[in-house]
Amino acid sequence: MMKLHTLQTGDPIHRYSKCVVVPFTGKRRVLSTCPLNGGYQENLTAVFNNDGNPGAGMACTLRAPTYEEHMALIAEDIGLSRDTAAGMSTAASMENVSIKTEEFDGVSVTAVVTGGIEVNGGRVGDPASWQEVSGKAEPVKLGTINIMLFINTDMSKGGLTRALVTCTEAKTAALQELLAPSRYSMGLATGSGTDGTIVVCNAESDIYLTNAGKHSKLGELIGKAVKSAVKEALNLQSGLCPQRQHNVLKRMDRFGITENTLWEDFCKNSDSLTMADFYDRIDHIAQKSELVVSSSLYAHLLDQLIWEMITPQEAVDMGTKILGIMQKEHCNESLEFTDKQIALQYMIEQFKATINRFVIV
Repeated sequence: MMKLHTLQTGDPIHRYSKCVVVPFTGKRRVLSTCPLNGGYQENLTAVFNNDGNPGAGMACTLRAPTYEEHMALIAEDIGLSRDTAAGMSTAASMENVSIKTEEFDGVSVTAVVTGGIEVNGGRVGDPASWQEVSGKAEPVKLGTINIMLFINTDMSKGGLTRALVTCTEAKTAALQELLAPSRYSMGLATGSGTDGTIVVCNAESDIYLTNAGKHSKLGELIGKAVKSAVKEALNLQSGLCPQRQHNVLKRMDRFGITENTLWEDFCKNSDSLTMADFYDRIDHIAQKSELVVSSSLYAHLLDQLIWEMITPQEAVDMGTKILGIMQKEHCNESLEFTDKQIALQYMIEQFKATINRFVIV
């Protein structure tokens, strides 16, 4: 067992048995999305986050017919009561946990976060992969950003609920700032499909707060702590950070622009390189500053086209100018576009063609 941190309330944060566990030293109010003792609770004695990944190449499986019962067994394994502990699970390692605290004038907020978004990142509203029937869910993909948020003051039920909303907004803001992609659409991720959140406040505190919105100081503290912890956790887990995202393919793979699709298009027009040589050249040019910046502008054009913030013709016209700058020459095609999907596919194909020109330069 390793003690990672002690909260201002005196509650310790331990890591053991592939779990991060926080036993309470007093009365706490808890609001969570947990399958085990989720929702609003006042009688809990501990909360925990569990690494359910059995190992590389092995599928996550439940030890019981339901997720709730599975988590109850995990609680008992780590010495907690199944009736008074709330827990959630993830495929992220507890070794990569991030703990961040923000304080102001006696108010303290601590975010304890583990995160993985590489496989299961999604944008709210993406097409679903299953429909729950009679409480039974199909196995989920690896991933998950799990957040335990601890507030050292007492809070109203409404304020605690608003803290959960602010916490979620902060997580999404962190993902937007990292340009993390959805794996189910062309959009930017707003979370993973299996995220979990636990918000805990101190029912024994003399300070009683009722608002955790963005205009309140508490909301600001939540936003700062959660954004910072989410970013650090994602970096620790998978290396997701601004430096790694400074890459043409990282900016554009959500639009289907990858090494493989570029190679497929390249082969249609040339046989001058082997696949290995092609991939080596793509890797070399993908981090060039001018290409990354131009690609970022192009990607935002595609986003605005999808969101219907600009017309298909406007998107294609400006996209052509950006590609012209990338190639140091301007294309003067007089094509007309009124259909969003046709314009989107045309722009994606033109971008791939432009990148492939750099390979043979």
